Order: sequence, then structure tokens, then C-alpha cells
Amino acid sequence: MRAASALWHLACSKCAARYDADAIAQLCSCGAPLLVRYDLERAAQTFTHQALSEREPTLWRYGELLPLRDLSGRISLGETMTPLLPLHRLGRELGLDELFVKDESTLPTGSFKARGAAMGVSRAKELGVRAFAMPTNGNAGAAWAAYAARAGIEANIVMPKNAPAIHRWECERAGARLTLVDGFIGDAGRVVAEEVARGGMYDASTLKEPYRIEGKKTMGFELIEQFDWSVPDVILYPTGGGVGLIGIDKALHELRELGLIGDRMPRFVAVQAEGCAPIVEAWKAHQSSSTPWTNTHTVAFGIAVPKAIGDFIVLDVLYRGEGMAIAVSDGELLEMQRSAASREGLFLCAEGAATLAAARRLREGGWIKSGERVLAINTGSALKAGAVPTRDR
Repeated sequence: MRAASALWHLACSKCAARYDADAIAQLCSCGAPLLVRYDLERAAQTFTHQALSEREPTLWRYGELLPLRDLSGRISLGETMTPLLPLHRLGRELGLDELFVKDESTLPTGSFKARGAAMGVSRAKELGVRAFAMPTNGNAGAAWAAYAARAGIEANIVMPKNAPAIHRWECERAGARLTLVDGFIGDAGRVVAEEVARGGMYDASTLKEPYRIEGKKTMGFELIEQFDWSVPDVILYPTGGGVGLIGIDKALHELRELGLIGDRMPRFVAVQAEGCAPIVEAWKAHQSSSTPWTNTHTVAFGIAVPKAIGDFIVLDVLYRGEGMAIAVSDGELLEMQRSAASREGLFLCAEGAATLAAARRLREGGWIKSGERVLAINTGSALKAGAVPTRDR
């Protein structure tokens, strides 16, 4: 028997206004992102340790806390649970006895973006969407284009010209209408906004639709199951738009409200590149939102987001949970990318390698304590970059 969604309503992340979950909705009237809320009392009747242990090992196993009214209509490319791997050799070198990486590179299209695309496209189709537009740094556009092709939905992808060439190829081969722009993802976002304003187009931009985050949060459900329903001490997340970090935090709070984990929450670390670190600077100043970054430059293209629409949610997660934000240099993350490959056989994307570089720095500084369980999220495969970065040759 398939688990029935306990979808309840949409709620504004800032003013708490409620919206109908079965009508197409984008941002709240106040301009803030909408979040999906569930009837947790209803979900608790079937969302149990025992029930989950008997379900298929895919992200769809969490049906009660997913937004699809009818799971039989899901758009899938075979999403499986991703590996949670202990890093014994590298951990010893970094002084971390319990260092783990959750490797999202095994998902369809080679990155964690498949989670958000699977859920976002599935729900869009269920709501009757026929065409969408979105800006991307690469992986998200590739994933949404692939799932849109499977769903029979028109995809309009806008991407910076200097994004890795492989992402352009993926979008084109999937039949998406691809537009390249000078500049960064914010510039792509302005083009998308103009397209949406002309009418007839669903805005699938990060956090401008409420369902991408529901796919990303399944990382949180999975990692807790893989840790045998215990919570790691520290979770390091490569942060551009921050949807994955927000999603994991949302998943853990839903599990806590269901009584499936205790009250203890992890300390989140938002990891950015020194060449684009608006959330780090905001966290240092204890601001509630970030200032747009100028002069962006980093090989970690996926986290090169000068201004995230959900930055205030990311910062709130950090402040509430005694977390922190840290920026690492391209040199540090490229060195760690090599170390992870030579010590553990893992070919991490630049963004994933940044989390391990941050872990080393935080252990050296004493913020991460001896004996703490530390989890780094690798968001994709280094192969998705399409080429070895020039400065690493």
C-alpha cells in the first residue's frame, strides 16, 4: 500500500500567511518563499520506523511527508538512497574520528539536484503546469530539463555563459530551450523574471516554487535512517541558494515533531567559496540577510550565488542551532578534492570538496571537537564539471 500524503497547506517563511496547497503558488504576497506544511498527527499513523524499514530504498519512501497527492503519478528516473560513507584514512589525517560523506553523485543526472527536480516536476505536472522557466548555474537546469522531458513539460532554462559546457549539452539534449547570458545566476534570474512576467510560464526558480525543497529534504530523512535514527553532531553543506541546508533542517524538525528522533539537533555549517561568500559575511556580522556579492570568482561554480532569496532562512538555521558559516579558498578545496580521491577513492565535486576543506579548518580551530560525528555533503560528481579546472592542471 502506498503512503498517502499528509499535505496540509503552504505557509510563508516570513509572515506565516497560509496558502492553498492545491493551487499553483509561487512567493507569498510579502515576497518571501512558501514552505509546505503537513498534518503531522495524520502522518504519524503510518510514518514509523517499522513501516519505513519495509519500503523501497528510494526518496519516494517518505510519501506521507511529500507533497504529491498521488504518488502513482510521480516523475522518476530511478532515484535511490545515496551512500553514507565513512572516511577512515582522510578522517585520521584531519583529526576527525567519525567523518562521513553523503555522496549525492549517484543520483540521476549525477547530482543532488535530481531530488529537487523529481519532486518539483512531479508536483508541477500534478498541478497542471505545462511549461516552466528557471535560472541555473548548471546542475539544476540539467536535472529539471531531464525530468521535464520525462514528464512532457516544456523547460526553459537560462544559464550563465561561463557555466560548465556539459550542463549546456545536457539541457539541449533533453530538449530544453536554453538561453545563455553574460554574468551570473542573478542575471539569469532577471531574464527568467521577464519571461514569467509575460505570462503562461511557471517560475521554477530556487524557492520561488515550494516543492524543490521537499525533494532536497529527503537527504535529511535518509541520513538519519542511515545513522540508525541518531543525529550527527555537525553537518557541513556547500551553500549557494541554500535549499539543501534548509531542507535537511526541515526534515529533522518534522522527524522530531513525529517523535522519531530526540530534541538534539546538529550544528549546521554553511560552506561557501572565498570568491563568493555573502552568507558568511552576513553571519559574521550577525545580520538577518546578506548583501549582494560583487566580483564573484571561484571554481566551485555551483555555489557562486551572489544573493540567495532564502538567505534569511539559512541564517536563521545557523543562529538557532549554534551553527556557523565559513569560506574556503579555491586552493584549499582543490587540494581536498585531490586528497579525497587519493585517500578514499572519491571524486568529489568542487562544492563537496569545499565542505571537507572547511571541516579541516574547523577541527584545527577547535570548533569541531574530538570524537564528534561529522557529516559532509557531496552534492555531485567532479565529472559534471566537464574538465579539470585550469588552475589544477
